[in-house]
Amino acid sequence: MNWGKSIVLTFILFAGFIGSMVFLMSRQRVDLVRDDYYQDELNFQRQINRINNAATWNTDTAITYQPQWQQVIVKLPASSRRGIVTFYRPADRRLDVSVPIADHASNGRAVSTASLAKGYWRIQITWSDGEQEYYAEKDLFL
Repeated sequence: MNWGKSIVLTFILFAGFIGSMVFLMSRQRVDLVRDDYYQDELNFQRQINRINNAATWNTDTAITYQPQWQQVIVKLPASSRRGIVTFYRPADRRLDVSVPIADHASNGRAVSTASLAKGYWRIQITWSDGEQEYYAEKDLFL
C-alpha cells in the first residue's frame, strides 16, 4: 500500500468516525431545566423576593426526611395559608412532582417519597401568608 491510499483511507475512516459521532449525539435527549426559561428569567426578581422574605422574617420552616417511613415532613409557619412542595429532579424533569399544601401545615404535613426514583432531589417549598410569598429549599438524596 502506498502513501496516497493510506491518506485517502485515513480520511475516509475519520469522516466515518465524525459521521457516526454526529449521528449518536443528535439522538441524545437534551433536557432543559424549563421549557420557558426565558420567561422564568424575567420573573426571577419575584423568586429573589421570596427568598429574602423567608430569610428576613426568620420563619420556622422545617423540612425533615424520615427514611424509615419514606416521607418528608414539611412544617410551615402558623401564618401560612397555602403552599406547594415541589420535588425537583435535576437529572430528569419528567420526574418532577408538585404537592399542594393546605391551610394549617404548621403542625407538619407528611409527603410520601415512596414513588420517587432513587437519587438526588431538591425539595422546593413556596408558600404564602396572604400578603407575601416565601421560598425555601433543601437537597435530598434518596
